Amino acid sequence: MSRVIWASLVAALGGLLFGFDTAVISGAEGTLRDLFDPTYQRLSGAFGTPPFWHGALVASALIGTIIGSLVFSKPADRYGRRPMLMLMGGLYLLSSIGSAIAWDAGSFAFFRLIGGLGVGGASVVAPMYVAEIAPANIRGRLVALVQLNIVLGILLAYLSNFTIASFELGAIEWRWMFGIEAVPAIAFTTLLFTNPRSPRWLVAQGRDNEARNVLISMGGVSSDAGKELAAIRASLVETRKHLTERFFQPKYLKPILMAIAIAAFNQLSGINALIYYTRRILEMAGASGTSALLQAVIIGSVNLIATAIALMVIDNFGRKKLMLVGSIGYILSLGATAIAFYTEMTGPVALVSLIVFIASHAFGQGAVIWVFLGEIFPNSVRARGQSLGSFVHWFMAAIISLTFPMFAEISGANIFAFYALCMVGQLLWVIFVMPETKGVPLEEISKKLGID
Repeated sequence: MSRVIWASLVAALGGLLFGFDTAVISGAEGTLRDLFDPTYQRLSGAFGTPPFWHGALVASALIGTIIGSLVFSKPADRYGRRPMLMLMGGLYLLSSIGSAIAWDAGSFAFFRLIGGLGVGGASVVAPMYVAEIAPANIRGRLVALVQLNIVLGILLAYLSNFTIASFELGAIEWRWMFGIEAVPAIAFTTLLFTNPRSPRWLVAQGRDNEARNVLISMGGVSSDAGKELAAIRASLVETRKHLTERFFQPKYLKPILMAIAIAAFNQLSGINALIYYTRRILEMAGASGTSALLQAVIIGSVNLIATAIALMVIDNFGRKKLMLVGSIGYILSLGATAIAFYTEMTGPVALVSLIVFIASHAFGQGAVIWVFLGEIFPNSVRARGQSLGSFVHWFMAAIISLTFPMFAEISGANIFAFYALCMVGQLLWVIFVMPETKGVPLEEISKKLGID
């Protein structure tokens, strides 16, 4: 059992790098805006304003994430989950070093896109790998490690940015912020050599003896491993049969619309604006450079604590109740932030509001979205339904990251008021449309949604 926990922890480091790579730019975003402003000015005019081009630079990683989430599932089936995770580690390493030594805006955007490919791939392959090596009785908790590590990675990025800024390295400070990611990237890639291959993948390749040995090493006994092998074979046959079914058809319309709605609302809260532009938002609220980075650490800590609490109670409270609490918290916190900017009473008010906002996200959408997406689709199309939700999530994340600098340049108050209004829409959706899936068998959920 200790080996399966170790293997899951190592795989979950892919989630930690995912979170770190996502949030690390928040500390250097303002410096990059000033550094590459001459490039933005040259590109301005008919092709967009400087804030647009800066948003495009920041969103470059998310473009890679969208691509990565779509293209790595098939190679993972062909070459295995572990080799793909190693590739993710290599992409993170290349991105961190390349971003640190970038010589212009174009090279920086390219290397950030490379890191985004790793993020998108890890978001698909890491949970898949953990689910396939974990015994059924602890599978949920081990898969949850990936989500928890994403949030931990965000906190570590904020903490790393604050620590590096305290050394006052001047013009090269931003390069260190990106370059430091090479350390966990190397550790992740190296430690993966201690992990076994996925037994499900081995069975799919006809390597049953190797799969049996992996199952036994993961805490099973010989007789249990035989039963598990039989279950894996049956599951693979069922999966291949289901691949012939069409996904976009009328009977799946309800879950498809729900997947699109929850994924879109997730980003219309402005969560990615906060993660990517944390330092700028706090500076807009009156914090100084280093103080803003310290406040970002506080926000990241609250995010981690609230996520851990939500993961512990989600099966007791239910998905809908968490979403209700989160939606109300969103509206109150975003509304208060908008009012603070409208009245110019920022500072502590904005910080407290943003802390409530991140806690509301972690306790609601952050904990619920991936669980809910996995429950509303029947077995025959579940993987494709989750892929659709993931695509919408990352697509909307790119839109939010791209547009925030433009709208913030016009009015910080208006952009937070817009996010608050979107969350009123989410609250109404949760109350009148979203079904409760806690404790409901997957077959009954399908019946409730009108799926035969």
